[in-house]
Amino acid sequence: MNIGEAAKAAGISAKMIRHYESVGLIAAAGRTEAGYRQYSDVDVHTLRFIRHARDLGFSIAEIGELVSLWHDRGRPSRQVKALAAAHIQALDDKARELLAMKATLEHLVHCCRGDDRPECPILENLASQSPGNEPATPAQRVPLAGKAMSSKAPKQRM
Repeated sequence: MNIGEAAKAAGISAKMIRHYESVGLIAAAGRTEAGYRQYSDVDVHTLRFIRHARDLGFSIAEIGELVSLWHDRGRPSRQVKALAAAHIQALDDKARELLAMKATLEHLVHCCRGDDRPECPILENLASQSPGNEPATPAQRVPLAGKAMSSKAPKQRM
């Protein structure tokens, strides 16, 4: 099948197929005499595997490892499990970071009066950051407009 048909069958774009070929996730497709890429059912199965791995948030490097392990029928499953466990830890770390950002923004929105006055703790907070520094949590900031800020928000990683 041609690249459009393979893309449709795998649920990805033709551009992604070309990208996966360029980074070595899949072997370069065979070509017709006219130079068109040709894909087999096995290629489409691999593309679906890659799509599922991307849907779970694995990086291109991790997917390369997974594809290699998948094709190696003699591999020990502990290697796959270790890779997946490391990915779970990375997802947990990212989830904590996102929750900390959310808590900080919720606190700032709560502190902002949202009226006709120009004072805005959200903008003050954004303006108070130094380049390269992560935003401070509400507990680390000086209270704005005479209001005490709660220290209930989770701390962000520094």
